[in-house]
Amino acid sequence: MGHPPDSPSTLAPAGTTAIPGLIPDLIAGTPWPRWALIAGALAAGVLVVSCLLCAACCCRRHRKKPRDKEAVGLGSARGITTTHLVQPDVDSLESSPGGAQQWGRLQLSLEYDFGSQEIRVGLRQAADLRPGGTVDPYARVSVSTQSGHRHETKVHRGTLCPVFDETCCFHIPQAELPGTTLQVQLFNFKRFSGHEPLGELRLPLGTVDLQHVLEHWYPLGPPAATEPEQVAELCFSLRYVPSSGRLTVVVLEARGLRPGLAEPYVKVQLMLNQRKWKKRKTATRKGTAAPYFNEAFTFLVPFSQVQAGR
Repeated sequence: MGHPPDSPSTLAPAGTTAIPGLIPDLIAGTPWPRWALIAGALAAGVLVVSCLLCAACCCRRHRKKPRDKEAVGLGSARGITTTHLVQPDVDSLESSPGGAQQWGRLQLSLEYDFGSQEIRVGLRQAADLRPGGTVDPYARVSVSTQSGHRHETKVHRGTLCPVFDETCCFHIPQAELPGTTLQVQLFNFKRFSGHEPLGELRLPLGTVDLQHVLEHWYPLGPPAATEPEQVAELCFSLRYVPSSGRLTVVVLEARGLRPGLAEPYVKVQLMLNQRKWKKRKTATRKGTAAPYFNEAFTFLVPFSQVQAGR
């Protein structure tokens, strides 16, 4: 068959010069046919392409790692956002619609008599007026069309859930019902200062179906900003003589009373061991908001009872 030409014989050593030792010598000294040389060249080309593909895959893998880190960073950012949503700031809690729980609730009944054109307002009870201590609450009921007419309940001592069970009536013509608002205010009674507002309910009667007797729980809202209520004053004097056990009470005058009182008078009452004991009252004064009395009352009170009554 003869020896292969010089050009193919030089290709074999060129393709195998990187392999040291015995194998290169055998390859260089062995006569190779032309088809074998062509197959070897193709195999070498395939090997180079495979190496390039492996290098490309490795590069892609190395490039994906920063993306994983970025994904972790985004996940941590989402976790921070979720934490703020689960536990919001104090400002967002104060501005959230939680007035019903903060100011309490009021149970109310409404009944309208179309014959007499009167509305009967039944104050049943209140609940959860203010957390953090007891109060002495009472309620004041009025309507927007009658500024001088209002009803006040008695004071309930030391409770956040007073039971009123009181009813009051207001004469409202049927034509004025859509424009009338029922107002119920709750106050904390304070003997020697202005009464503290606890909450209030404003109920437009035009939005209520008065064809039937209604009884519902209504949420109380924050008290509206009102002018400080005028406090009346009473001038009187006390004198006690221990030897004779005589207590003298002189009622002089009063001022700053609410206008519209028909016949104001003063009642003087003594209490012993938290019970009513003795009482006297002055004469009435008609048509005045600053009545002048100048009346004296004398009570026999032994000194031992004065000490026990302190």
